[in-house]
Order: sequence, then structure tokens, then C-alpha cells
Amino acid sequence: MTSDPTKLDRYRRQVRYAPLGEEGQQRLLTSRILICGCGALGSVVADTLARAGVGFLRIVDRDFVETDNLHRQILFNEQDAEAQLPKAVAAAQRLSTVNSSIEIEPVVADVNPTNIRNLAADVDLIVDGTDNFETRYLLNDFCVANNIPWVFGGCVGTEGQALAIVPGETPCLTCIMPTPPPASTMPTCETTGVLGPIVNIIASLQAIEALKLLSGNRDQLNPAMTIFDLWNNQIRPINMATARIADCPTCGQRDFGWLSGTRSSSTMKLCGRNSVQISPSSSEPINLPALAERLGTLGQVTTSPFLVRLFVDDYQLTIFADGRTIVGGTDDLAIARTVHAKYVGN
Repeated sequence: MTSDPTKLDRYRRQVRYAPLGEEGQQRLLTSRILICGCGALGSVVADTLARAGVGFLRIVDRDFVETDNLHRQILFNEQDAEAQLPKAVAAAQRLSTVNSSIEIEPVVADVNPTNIRNLAADVDLIVDGTDNFETRYLLNDFCVANNIPWVFGGCVGTEGQALAIVPGETPCLTCIMPTPPPASTMPTCETTGVLGPIVNIIASLQAIEALKLLSGNRDQLNPAMTIFDLWNNQIRPINMATARIADCPTCGQRDFGWLSGTRSSSTMKLCGRNSVQISPSSSEPINLPALAERLGTLGQVTTSPFLVRLFVDDYQLTIFADGRTIVGGTDDLAIARTVHAKYVGN
């Protein structure tokens, strides 16, 4: 760990906070973290931890910046949306101007059972910035299997919750919620909306739990899942001290179905969007310029170094270099697959 006083100088205000101190700051500077998803929660968490001096941030996100992200996703601006920048890339560019002394690695990808090991094998902590429970259960499986702590978070409307999960010490996600809630019963940003203040609060709760874990202050973790309802002025902690289940399928029986891929899907609706993501069966990268040339005969095509976008009929297809396609204009999985097969192929 570095003892260079000039490197610590920019953090002197937080070093003066005695429970953190210089030792805790030194730990932050040598810590490695994976942020899964860099939308609303992920962008606030990434910004906070970069400014705090976490030495390595790997930011993974599958999506691109759109104008309707800007009211709550603080790392992005109108130019990012106009340039069709992937969120991970735009976030890394912004954060590199905030703290050039740390390492930031953007990855444009969908976190799934085929790549989670490569993405998370060398980190000390994972923070949840995702918008779906399937990925959260995957993170939970991986973290329990590999004894890596992670911080759960979620919000919609003006309600949200956060919880630090430490394998072997706290309940895991499966202890608390044995199965994912049906997607049809869950409110989304599209159906319910979302206001920026709840994003900032939940992401800040996630960030402080991350700072406690990374700085060696695990005993200060909040034992409760704190639930906020800002519109109705309610804060409700749910104590998780007794929620751990001895025969939990994940942390008790060590059944990792999400990690093995036996419980995951290749097609999913995207939160807050009239869109469906279709993931390829293989992880082979695709030739974007060649694809753009082929699609140019079918409709209006725009390109960037990171994606190709086709506007055809009532749909917008965004194809990434890893083979993923986001089909905009429908939330029907069957229709999305049909549109994808028609214009991109199986």
C-alpha cells in the first residue's frame, strides 16, 4: 500500500474522519471493485467511489446513453446521448476527468453466466447497479460461491432499498427472496416512473456500505435492509440478523443454478423501456462495419465504434459488438425474437 503523502492529500477531508483514517484510505486505494450496471444507481455509486479513491473500478453495462436517462443518471450529458455512447464508455470518460489517479476499466457487455467469472474473479467487492432480478441472482450465486461480498440495491418511483450481503456472515439474496418476483408483478421505471432523489439516496447507501467493507470496517455494516419511501416520508429498516436460512438453496445447499446457466434466459424485457434484449448463444464478437453495410439495404442505419442501429418499420434494433441486440418498439418477447430473426438473423 502506498504511503505517498501527495497521493493522500486529495482525500485529506475523508482521512480526517477518524473511523476511516489513513489506514482505511490506504485500503481504498488498493481495492478493486466491479459495478454491474451503470444506469441510475450505478452512475451515482461509480462517481462516489471514484471520488473516494477506490483504486480500481470495472464498470460493466450493456446499454447506451439516451436522453431520457439524463434526469437521474448523473455521469452522462446530451453529447453522450447524441453520440450513442455505451454507458460504460461514457462513464469511464467522465470519471477519468474526476480522478485520474485511479484505474477505470469500461466493459460493454451483458453480465451473464458465460462472462461473470472473467468480470469478477479479481475484485474485492461487487455493487449491484442492475435493473433486473435475474442478474442479481447471478451475482448472488457468484459471490456466495467465491466468498465475495456484494451490495444489493433497487429503486423505482420514490421507493428503494439497499443491503450489504457478506457470504457466510449475512443472509444471501435467496434467504431473503427464495425466487425472483414475477416480472409482470413488478413496477418499472416505465410503468411507475422514477425521481432522481431516491436514486441518490439508495446509491449513497450502497456506496457507504462499500466503503465500510473496502476500508476494513465490516463490523459497521448496517444489519438491516433500509427501505425508503420519499414521497410519503417513510423510512423503514427491516432487521436481517435472523433472516439467514440454514438450508437456503444457495448459501446452505450451494446450488448455483443461476451461475451454471440452468436458470437464466437469453431474452429479457428491459426495465423502463419498451424494449427487449436478445443475447447470442455464443460470445463471438461481430464485425460491426460489415453488419452495417448489410443492414443498410433494409432501413435507416446509424453507426458508432460500439454499435450499429437499424430503424425499420416501427422498430429500432441496436446491435452491439458482443452480438447482443436490443429491440425497441415492443416488450413482447416473441415479437422481439421474430423481428431480430427477420433483420439480423438467428
